[in-house]
Amino acid sequence: MSEKDKLPPLADPDSLKQAISARESWRIFGIMAEFVEATERLAAIRPAVSIFGSARVAEGSPYYELTEAIARQLSDSGFSVISGGGPGIMEAANKGAFFGKSPSVGLNIQLPHEQNSNGYQDISQSFRHFFARKYMFVKFASAYVVMPGGFGTLDELLEALTLIQTGKSRRIPIILVHTPFWQGMIDWFRERLVEEKMISPEDMNLIQLLDKPEEVVEAIFKHYENRGFAPLPDEREMLLNL
Repeated sequence: MSEKDKLPPLADPDSLKQAISARESWRIFGIMAEFVEATERLAAIRPAVSIFGSARVAEGSPYYELTEAIARQLSDSGFSVISGGGPGIMEAANKGAFFGKSPSVGLNIQLPHEQNSNGYQDISQSFRHFFARKYMFVKFASAYVVMPGGFGTLDELLEALTLIQTGKSRRIPIILVHTPFWQGMIDWFRERLVEEKMISPEDMNLIQLLDKPEEVVEAIFKHYENRGFAPLPDEREMLLNL
């Protein structure tokens, strides 16, 4: 018997195609279940503020302490605080809210190299898919507070800016905290994106650059001073079509 004769027979192409199709179908049901479960669990947390920032920031660092102070003031002012549920800035956000008056929410992501959830979450929701998790950050947020961070933080920031700029999401405050960290990027936006007409000058009004916890809280209240925190009817329809 030749070596070729010893090899197992190839799978029937039609059977293989059906198996792949069935697996994809069940995956879609899993995604749907993730959306439904998270939506039901988070339905009562409004108004809420999503806080983003680096997972690599150590406890006790200036960024960590600033984030914790912001989250505590937001929580005591009646806002649930949503973070990614992990270490670093996420932990600081959850910690500040956890010891405040309003819920601390962690939207945890399952990663190949496991992300450890922090222990300061009143509500902890786990996700397998980044896009489902991103949707929840946007859907339930009355404001975005963006602390210093890396690619993941920039991803969340630019996603929010794109959704608002294109009219796919309602206008909410997007606040970058700590001027020395963000100023270079803001200058580049103006000098390159605006000057070369990649974005409109008014798009820069979507971003606020602040430094102190009380400024962050004040800016969010100012945005909503002539309306409630709940989405308006047209905004609710907009969020359904994210």
